[in-house]
Amino acid sequence: MPLKGIATQQHISETMYETAKRLRREMTEEEKTLWQNLRANRLGGFHFRRQQIIGKYIVDFYCHAASLVIELDGEIHKQQVARDAEREKELIGHGLLVLRFKNVEINQSLQQVLAHIKETCHMRTT
Repeated sequence: MPLKGIATQQHISETMYETAKRLRREMTEEEKTLWQNLRANRLGGFHFRRQQIIGKYIVDFYCHAASLVIELDGEIHKQQVARDAEREKELIGHGLLVLRFKNVEINQSLQQVLAHIKETCHMRTT
């Protein structure tokens, strides 16, 4: 069933809240780069949140209007493929679309990544 009011109406633990705050302070360089292009409605007027708690997960970026999760995959994700697949399955079960990008895509093809995100947001909101 789709989650309603993900950002405002969920009960979260203090530990999860503190973890999300820490992750915002300790973003990777690729997360910082993408965030600079998503923050303050810079990408097509869409509002994104970073390190958003959704259920039992903290996702890298989230656009509520488009029910869109964006995840950036660094080297660690090569070692947690099954865990990422289970996480994605659960997020999809809540009606969310998950877009995954490798860090190298942010570093080498940022404009294409941004265009893909923007197009996806438009398609999911019209």
